[in-house]
Amino acid sequence: MYRIALAWNDKFEVSNSSRIPAIIVVGCGGTGGFVADGLARMLPSNINLILIDMDRVEEHNLNRQSFTLADVGLFKSEALAKRLAGKYQRPVQYSVLPVGAADLLKGIVVGCVDNGLARQTIAERIHDSQWWVDSGNGHNYGQVLIGNSNIEKLRPSFTADLCVRLPFPTIQQPALLTQVPRQRSCVEAVAANDQSQTINQAMGALVLEVVRRIIAGTCPWMQLYLDLNAGTLTPTMATPEVVSRLTGIRISKLIEK
Repeated sequence: MYRIALAWNDKFEVSNSSRIPAIIVVGCGGTGGFVADGLARMLPSNINLILIDMDRVEEHNLNRQSFTLADVGLFKSEALAKRLAGKYQRPVQYSVLPVGAADLLKGIVVGCVDNGLARQTIAERIHDSQWWVDSGNGHNYGQVLIGNSNIEKLRPSFTADLCVRLPFPTIQQPALLTQVPRQRSCVEAVAANDQSQTINQAMGALVLEVVRRIIAGTCPWMQLYLDLNAGTLTPTMATPEVVSRLTGIRISKLIEK
């Protein structure tokens, strides 16, 4: 079984918390707010937590997202950062710039955005070999995709028992790039039966588990698919065979000898 590895000075190895500079959460609304709270609680203090979101809190967010009445009018990233810093007694940084203007730094990028333009911007701004954990959901289902490279840089992707490169989420699922921003809030989506009341919490828990395992050096997945109607969680393992099917690259080219 292959395990996802991080790169340190052009070397790939199983990670540990002392060598991860930051976790950067892009999007602090439905799923992102729950992810940010979980990360602030579980991350060691030596890993920086950075929240990026240029949207402001509105009253209709309060029943569905991780905000209170006192947050209305504040930027979502600002409100979360200040509350979580006090709640967990740790520094939490934030940016209210568009993701295209923000510095994604080195570290693990967690994407909790809902449109193709934002995902394309992340793909363009992310550093080489920097892991990107992307989440997305519909009414009662969702997916978490893990990647760090474009197709040209996937040779090789596997060495010993480590997976060092996987295709970007937007390569694994090109349809992500065609999604347009939601025209309705999460509250309106629930009222219209377009989104369940628990899907964001469920997706947040999956993202946290993926990040936890990447930090621990025990993450074997490249995709997770959740279906709350069927009550199933279906993983896709990070293997040369799967990457070969996705990209058309021969297995022999993906494995370092």
